[in-house]
Amino acid sequence: MSAIELNARASSNFAEKLAETQALLQRAAKEFSPVTQASSLGAEDVVITHLINSLQLRIPVFVLDTGALHHETLALLERTQAHSQTDIYVYRPEQISVLHFIRKEGQDAIFKSMEQRKACCNIRKMEPLSRALKGQRAWITGLRKEQSQARADVPLIDTSEEAKSTDANNSSPSRGLVKFNPLANWTWGDVWHYIAINKVDYNPLHDAFFPSIGCAPCTRAISLGEDFRAGRWWWEEENAKECGLHVKES
Repeated sequence: MSAIELNARASSNFAEKLAETQALLQRAAKEFSPVTQASSLGAEDVVITHLINSLQLRIPVFVLDTGALHHETLALLERTQAHSQTDIYVYRPEQISVLHFIRKEGQDAIFKSMEQRKACCNIRKMEPLSRALKGQRAWITGLRKEQSQARADVPLIDTSEEAKSTDANNSSPSRGLVKFNPLANWTWGDVWHYIAINKVDYNPLHDAFFPSIGCAPCTRAISLGEDFRAGRWWWEEENAKECGLHVKES
């Protein structure tokens, strides 16, 4: 059974949610330029990119190619670059940093401790993210409230990082930027309903029960009934399933 067959169930107010999302993207393009979309090429992100293209918005998209992505993800990246009207930029980690980490900690260091896993995320994701967001006023993500307990309060527009931009002691690449989460109120069923009715190209790993897709060593399929992000860093504590891109300070 495909992910569409399994999940495509629109909310009763899907039309209102879609209109809200379209208006938010149009506002981001009009009032917060330069603005960019961060895409992991997961289901939520391909929906947003499709909306950007269908609305003909001048919002470029960037993808972080960590050097450890599934080949299915890389193939989707190529197809997206080939067919997208808006620009798709790819940011990769500094190769010397990756090799130094592997030489020092080993290829399987991420499984040894959370500190080493986060160090890997910093090299492969956070540093490239800082380059992707340089010069931007805002960025767009596929975060949804339904994804996890840690994301249950995700707002449509997050200005908290902008408000804290004067804190010189924090080096977060998103500091000072407004974050738009246009799918915050969508359900998983809404996402797949949109994909189905618009025939949006998506990662085939979703058909193999990968709802959340990251680096290949850090992602596994889940069983029906498991938490949405159970397949991410499954050897760590449940409250630690983030790489740093969307973590708020307590």
